[in-house]
Amino acid sequence: MKENKNLEFKSDITNTFLKTVSAFANYEGGRIIFGVADDGDIIGLSDPVQSCLDIENKINDSIRPQPQYELSVQNADKTVTLTVISGRNKPYTYKSKAYRRNDTATIEVDELELNRLILEGKNIDYEALPAGKQDLSFNTLERMVKQEIGISSFNKDVLKTLNLYSDAEGYKNVAELLADENSYPGIDIVRFGESINVILKRTTLDNQSVLDELEKAVEIYRDNYQLEVIQGMTRNKIEKVPEEAFRETIANALIHRTWDVNAHIRVMMFDDRIEISSPGGLTTGISKEEYLKGSVSILRNPILGSIFYRLHIVEILGTGILRIKEAYKNSNKKPVFEILDNSINVILPVISYEDLSNDEEVVFKVLSRAYPKSVSEISGEVPFGKSKTTSLLKKLVDKNIVTVIGNGRGTKYKLS
Repeated sequence: MKENKNLEFKSDITNTFLKTVSAFANYEGGRIIFGVADDGDIIGLSDPVQSCLDIENKINDSIRPQPQYELSVQNADKTVTLTVISGRNKPYTYKSKAYRRNDTATIEVDELELNRLILEGKNIDYEALPAGKQDLSFNTLERMVKQEIGISSFNKDVLKTLNLYSDAEGYKNVAELLADENSYPGIDIVRFGESINVILKRTTLDNQSVLDELEKAVEIYRDNYQLEVIQGMTRNKIEKVPEEAFRETIANALIHRTWDVNAHIRVMMFDDRIEISSPGGLTTGISKEEYLKGSVSILRNPILGSIFYRLHIVEILGTGILRIKEAYKNSNKKPVFEILDNSINVILPVISYEDLSNDEEVVFKVLSRAYPKSVSEISGEVPFGKSKTTSLLKKLVDKNIVTVIGNGRGTKYKLS
């Protein structure tokens, strides 16, 4: 057994453990085992029962407000386990200072993090605070509200209904995020060449409605990762990265990021992938496993999330990860999710047709320059028999590269 973010060992009872009590109560909770050395060796306590009383008195006298905790004695090895529950009345302080865990160390929180704890303790989200800028216009929001929700008149009453404005405090921070002009950093998009030392193009979307930033980011994606293949008189679109996965990732980044830091959502575009980094780690109350499974969703910015849902930008709140994975279900390459303390990174790989076998590529090229064709028509243009051509087509269908049209003798194939 080793120390970790939620487990600490103490060989004896000194006031230093009180900092960790503050950290556990402020965040995810945890355990402190007394009578165990830092390396995990059990040394025991001379009087575990008295030790429990000493621990309880120290917590009651020193931690404000009173955290929820439990004490238990292990008679076999004379150790005491203190279990601290994550509390709601944050911040929990020791000597007027709040603490957090950084791996196996306990450190004091900075001013920004202290303000977040205070808001969390009051059950207030940053997006719901009064905006610093109150002279706002909403042309993009108005257009989308009328188009997607069907509201004919856009006024203060609509803004109140959307939870963007109150008579008492005026516009909220979330309203400024949606305004045509704002004071917030947006999305920094960089297209790289053969290495990170070669920047082909850089676009920074700043100080504008997050709705505009989302659409402009998608336009840049389309310019770089979508192409058209001419099939006779028609043009078919090929997505090197699924548009649904990219749009969902950017929308999630906007909904879940921390807006109280001066940092951009970073989009790095490469020939073989797109990397998207969003400021802010997981919200309190959700584990890495729950996030990756998409089984639990706790929105950092619930008002903004609700707006995106009403505008049909996201279909169902909390299903973003599942939808990103679904976009790659027929690809042998899968998206990667990296969960860090202060950011979440998503890597969307290019579904490269270079991964096709030589024989599959021959069939692909035939379909890329013609109308939908039957197996007989395709086999007439490739150096394979009908049986092998059928087998190759099935593999391309399984990879979601080719689509089947019709059935029976009328069955034809075209690029997806």
